[in-house]
Amino acid sequence: MLRVLPSIAHRRPVLGFPVRRYFATEAEQDLVVIGGGPGGYVAAIKAAQLGLKTTCVEFRGKLGGTCLNVGCIPSKALLNASHKYEEAKHSFASMGILVDNVQLDLPTMMKTKESRVTGLTSGIEGLFKKNKVAYSKGKGTIVGPNEVQVALADGTTQNIKTKNIIIATGSDVAVPPSLKVDEKVIISSTGALSLTAVPKKMIVVGGGVIGLELGSVWKRLGAEVTVVEFTNRIAAGADTELAKEFQKVLTKQGVKFILNSKVTSAEVQAGGGAKVKIEDAKGGNEQVLDVDVVLVSVGRRPYTDGLGLKEVGVKTNEKGVVLVDSKFKTNIPSIRAIGDCVPGPMLAHKAEEEGIAAVEDIAHPGSGHVNYNAIPSVIYTWPEVAWVGQTEEELKQAGVNYAVGKFPFKANSRARTNGDDDGFVKVISDKETDKILGAHIIGPNAGDLISELVLGIEYGASSEDIARTCHAHPTLSEAVKEAAMNAHGKCIHF
Repeated sequence: MLRVLPSIAHRRPVLGFPVRRYFATEAEQDLVVIGGGPGGYVAAIKAAQLGLKTTCVEFRGKLGGTCLNVGCIPSKALLNASHKYEEAKHSFASMGILVDNVQLDLPTMMKTKESRVTGLTSGIEGLFKKNKVAYSKGKGTIVGPNEVQVALADGTTQNIKTKNIIIATGSDVAVPPSLKVDEKVIISSTGALSLTAVPKKMIVVGGGVIGLELGSVWKRLGAEVTVVEFTNRIAAGADTELAKEFQKVLTKQGVKFILNSKVTSAEVQAGGGAKVKIEDAKGGNEQVLDVDVVLVSVGRRPYTDGLGLKEVGVKTNEKGVVLVDSKFKTNIPSIRAIGDCVPGPMLAHKAEEEGIAAVEDIAHPGSGHVNYNAIPSVIYTWPEVAWVGQTEEELKQAGVNYAVGKFPFKANSRARTNGDDDGFVKVISDKETDKILGAHIIGPNAGDLISELVLGIEYGASSEDIARTCHAHPTLSEAVKEAAMNAHGKCIHF
């Protein structure tokens, strides 16, 4: 249950203190947030709204973090554009729309992507102004429990005294020691967002969210894409049944998969491209592939370098993950951490929720809460894949007696009418109480459809609650209703 917090009526006035940068002040702050990504900027805005004198420190010179600049937003721009390009080439004719000589203008596509990013980053600066959040452009280092030093772009430094600090520095690309990223032939997700030509052949190292999304972009634009995954399945964390269906759909689209395998080396060739060596996960059976581009997508690591954590005594684990309690406090009570640099899924919306909860607890001690069971995951391929709550595998391991309700999009009138009916909705509920325990969707607009089930889990709804809620016809959301009906009884249309 969400708790509505009272707003603080008065802010402490800032008087007589010099301003060295746009909205950046050396006056003692109630809170300094290090990092201007989704977790950081949301935390800063919320803190200001709750009456806390707040400064956000960001070294990029652009707000929005990895997500907005080289992650979620630019990748979704390319996913959307490439999907439309693929539809124009392969689907329009069947709908009676004849378009001759469809061609790809990659420079314009990239330029449009960049304009979308720029518009959003400048929008966050506008929100800072509106909410009176101080913005310090520079590299922040914690030099004491209540002090942050900022290395400004002009070479000077600024020390900010503060009652509280929130570390919201996000994550960086993880690269295996055997692969050397040059962002030209061997690329990270950042390089995959800015290729100047469509590669003929691309190897994607890792079958997780980022690799599958960006691999699907370049597959639609004309590349031959092969995904190499160390385990026996793609989409780690997703329900196994969902992952299997997902792989089947992607295979039908032309993506190739080499599972239970690892890339042991990738050597850039003088004439261009790379020679990639692949062998079984346990060793042996080596094969060599010649490709144009290698996309390294094996995960991310917390970005905590140069923050001064060791010097000030903040505890981390061996991977650099900052250790926090349920209120996001480190072992130093005045320093908290949120987002990708603390345990849990590396998701922008998870970071936002943690940022809000952390500042609520600062403003009103004892408040602020994140329900980690109600945080959705989405893969923005087409069809989309989304899930929330527990998987069948997790429930079996826990010995929970559960019921499953499924409904295929092939039986949904809107999906059939649109000619876009791959996938299904799966709702899992407690066998005795009918309380929703998990939901898993693969299909059109899955990322939007999952929200209804996230709300259901947040409020402890039963599958019958969803099933008895009237859904507009004809909509894709009716598939959610029918799956919920199947979890506690029988659906109508399948």
